[in-house]
Amino acid sequence: MKHYEYLLSMGCFSREQLIEIVRTPSAANQVIYEYQKKGLIEKVKRDFYVVISLETKQPVLSRYQIGSNLFSDACITHHSAFEVFGYGSQVYYECFVATDKRFSDFEYDGVVYRRVERKPDIEVIYQGNMRVTSVEQTVVDSIRDYEKIAGLEEVLRCMMLVPGLREQKVLECLARNNNGFLYQKCGYIFEALGEEFHFSSHFFEECEKYSSDAKRYLLKESKGNVFYKRWKLYAPHTLKEQINKGFGDYDAIG
Repeated sequence: MKHYEYLLSMGCFSREQLIEIVRTPSAANQVIYEYQKKGLIEKVKRDFYVVISLETKQPVLSRYQIGSNLFSDACITHHSAFEVFGYGSQVYYECFVATDKRFSDFEYDGVVYRRVERKPDIEVIYQGNMRVTSVEQTVVDSIRDYEKIAGLEEVLRCMMLVPGLREQKVLECLARNNNGFLYQKCGYIFEALGEEFHFSSHFFEECEKYSSDAKRYLLKESKGNVFYKRWKLYAPHTLKEQINKGFGDYDAIG
């Protein structure tokens, strides 16, 4: 128990961090062995551990705090970031982590931790002791990657829960991505949701200016598409109808 209080203050730690505390690899191995045996810590993944509360017998950190501390550059992103802000319409059994460090998906305590490539210059903020992409960054990233992460329907539902977005911040996120198709998608989506977000004409002029010249499809498999000349995009006639679709496609924690 000698090091428990200090480790408790950290919440989670790597084997390398523990070696710095106890001075030698052998001492670190001994602490890990004894503390795991006593139920004071649990292995999250190789050489990474979370501290267990003596009172609740549960990890002292949330999935988001664990994900944010996996690596020095790690931050919570995409749908998991929506959940952190309270804008997730469902809570997934997944935690999306943006980092330059490569790791294979792994499961701990019923949650699958999934790596997302960390794009250069993403806007990261602190929520307590965890790093998370800003709301605007989360929205732009989720629109860009909805086919990989949560599906368009869920992204739209999360967006509708956001009380307000700073359009200049959204434009800054778009500029960092430098992706013509992403400008097309954002121009169309925010125009379709104009009653909710009230973006200025300047925002749409910027999206139109930097949009790709290629004609694209918002959804790969969708019937009843309409071609939107301004955005050179085939997309649903009524975007808000998509918000009511897709429930039950993903398991949620009750």
